[in-house]
Amino acid sequence: MSDTAFSMVLRNIDLAEVVKFINWTYFFSAWRIHGIYPGIENLCGCEACLQKWLLQFQPEMREKALEARRLYSEATEALRKMSADNTLQIDAIVLICDAKAENEGITIYPDNSGKTVHLPMLRQQHPNEKSGFCISLSDFISEKRDSIGIFAVSVHGAERIAEKHIKTGDDFNALLVKSLADRLAEAASEWLHRETRKKIWGYAPDENLSIEELRQCKYQGIRPAVGYPSIPDQSILFELDKILDLRQIGITLTENGAMSPASSICGLYISHPKSFYFMVGEIGEDQLNDYAKRRNMQPDKLRKFLSCRCS
Repeated sequence: MSDTAFSMVLRNIDLAEVVKFINWTYFFSAWRIHGIYPGIENLCGCEACLQKWLLQFQPEMREKALEARRLYSEATEALRKMSADNTLQIDAIVLICDAKAENEGITIYPDNSGKTVHLPMLRQQHPNEKSGFCISLSDFISEKRDSIGIFAVSVHGAERIAEKHIKTGDDFNALLVKSLADRLAEAASEWLHRETRKKIWGYAPDENLSIEELRQCKYQGIRPAVGYPSIPDQSILFELDKILDLRQIGITLTENGAMSPASSICGLYISHPKSFYFMVGEIGEDQLNDYAKRRNMQPDKLRKFLSCRCS
């Protein structure tokens, strides 16, 4: 439990530091170049190194690997230009405060005034393979006073750069910038979570994990984001906005709960040592109706915000 609520706004986060956390596999997948290309970041650019690197792939995969390498070169050059021109800005906000689990949700105490914001949570309808139970995020928060983190990150400037490319007919670089911004938002989220565990919240000050170990989620705690498998209700963003005031870092919400800039992420930090990522999955009509009642919304309206399937 935290003694007092603590918030921090981080502006113009070092782009070079965030780039280290990009998961290039997902970047390539967005371009329909599927597969894993280990060591692609370490190629020096000479032909000998390239040919040696290609030997690790089966002959039928080498053309795809070359395609990934060409795209990686285009992406890193675009990142270099945007860094030199200072046209991208990454901002973030973090709040650490008290919380407790109740009524199938999480009650948050965002400041020291005594006011609360309740976040109803969805529960799996089938036992989780890892635990054998139907899991909800509220299971990882104590029913007594506990602590929780709330965060948001946003990449600013990408949409403006993409528009300039579109006006000159350069659709490739417009799409490249947008896809890079999406990966930078994810990378910034990873970077910020590490900073929070080690310094801001500080519940894991001695953590010393490699980038690869971070990708394997070997750290303590989780950072479920809104719209992702364990928080499939996009309307939860409106509740988190009440707590964080997302405008502090330039994020606005549409009536459908979409964030602008699009390359933005908002979610929770949970520190429980036994917490893990999971997918809510398909929910039944009975749970939808129960959840709608707890969200104080009509089921048909709520259904529009859900990324999970309702049977």
